[in-house]
Amino acid sequence: MEQTINNLHGVRAKLTFLDPPSDGSRPFVYVEEPPVEHPKRNFTEVRHQVTLSDIRGHESLYTLDKDGFQALCGVSSATTSRTFDSESEIRDIYFGEVEKLLLHAVPDASRVVIFDYTIRKHNPASRRQPVDFVHVDQSPKAAEQRLLKSISNPEEAQALLQGRFRIINVWRPLNGRVETMPLAFASAASVSPDDLTEIERRYPEFTGATMGLKYKESHKWLYWSEVDNDERILLKCFDSKDGVAQRIPHAAFRDPRSSANGKPRESIEVRTLVF
Repeated sequence: MEQTINNLHGVRAKLTFLDPPSDGSRPFVYVEEPPVEHPKRNFTEVRHQVTLSDIRGHESLYTLDKDGFQALCGVSSATTSRTFDSESEIRDIYFGEVEKLLLHAVPDASRVVIFDYTIRKHNPASRRQPVDFVHVDQSPKAAEQRLLKSISNPEEAQALLQGRFRIINVWRPLNGRVETMPLAFASAASVSPDDLTEIERRYPEFTGATMGLKYKESHKWLYWSEVDNDERILLKCFDSKDGVAQRIPHAAFRDPRSSANGKPRESIEVRTLVF
């Protein structure tokens, strides 16, 4: 990957957006095999070229409450590359670091509940690849369901619903500086609620919901070039507080400047409830 980034002109790359069903029905996708004579999904995807501005060198300009994301530099960690081959080490070592980081970096945070994580590898053999479909991980309804599912005491869960809670993903690379498939995000200040549509994710045992973004030329696209192991991206997927950024659509993209021999990206995103 080229070492010099031209912030003035940005990077031109294609992202995949939601094209909702033409009949106005709610979009859905079956995560596993659909029932007999049912389509896998009822919506289509459309590719659009966008310009992405690099925030490298300007990280402090962006905040969770204004833009829906935050970039953190110089984050220390006791992890090694082997840590992420072991679920027990991820939970015993890295989860504690994530909790401490969020309590320090997120305004008004007093409690963190980690509910999920995903490792993605840009490798044909990997079960989970970087996702180039622009999305938000939870719809507002799904965020509430996630809280109720993650807090075992029903009375405590109902009490927490009355206060402010956020869902924040903590994203980092696992194998050094990102050279392929970096992460793009649309500043929340440029995205209106009408630009997002809930997508049902139908599993055999339950139905969840994410959100897909419809393309609009006015969206402000950003990325952080060459994110390294000691850097973190905080991505807000939900916030119950009014008057602040509620969520940030994001996706991986193919950087046209990446070398054909660029190192395949490996990353982990830890999903958390922040109270």
